[in-house]
Amino acid sequence: MSVLGSLTRRVGHHRWFSAGARLLVPADRAVGRLTRGRVVALGLLPSLVITTTGRRSGKPRSNPLLYVPDGDAYVVIGSNWGQAHQPSWALNLLATPSAEVDIKGRRIPVRADPADGAERDRLWQLLVTEWPAYQTYVQRSGGRDIRIFRLVPAARPPAAPQPPNDPTDDEHRG
Repeated sequence: MSVLGSLTRRVGHHRWFSAGARLLVPADRAVGRLTRGRVVALGLLPSLVITTTGRRSGKPRSNPLLYVPDGDAYVVIGSNWGQAHQPSWALNLLATPSAEVDIKGRRIPVRADPADGAERDRLWQLLVTEWPAYQTYVQRSGGRDIRIFRLVPAARPPAAPQPPNDPTDDEHRG
């Protein structure tokens, strides 16, 4: 882990860091769009940009998030920096679980599976190991349910069969 990444993890518990980070998100979105996801300010930590479908507008909505890998899936948490309300992207995933993640310029369609029970406990441990401030965010959020999602790569539909290129080819003559 880099020195800067280690420092970021230590100061993540402070309110001033959360306030500054919330201001960073709009700038991070703009930089991500301009660089096609290759540069994100959250790049000190494992980060992705998730694109959900707005539950009211139906429009694509993109947000940079920290994530933890779990096998072939990506684990994200709706901490919203410890604010009392749910982040919109998490509510969007509950309404429409199909989404897309962009990791270093690679776009991957995913299905969001909300975690609960023992699975949630297991994923929580992965998350706080990566970003210990999540424990502080739970206290700060006023007791709201902080949702955890496992983003599983969606199976791509098989390609449609292509017609033969050369109708005079002997193999395709009837």
